[in-house]
Amino acid sequence: MAESSGKSITIDGNQYNLADLSESARAKIMNIQFVDAEMGRARNQLVMLQAARKEFARQLQEELPGAQVDNDERSH
Repeated sequence: MAESSGKSITIDGNQYNLADLSESARAKIMNIQFVDAEMGRARNQLVMLQAARKEFARQLQEELPGAQVDNDERSH
């Protein structure tokens, strides 16, 4: 949506000088950038949580009586 470069920003292919925008518009741009950054962090956290869950499930399988664990799984 937005690409910032110094004192201007490109939104949907149109370049705007930040100084020419209202304070409200600049605040909305900052809010969008904050949300974009938080979404990136959330995606990274989700990947880590999925990996942790997979590992806990693998460890649980190893502890269950009579469970067979694939050798490939054990090395990960």
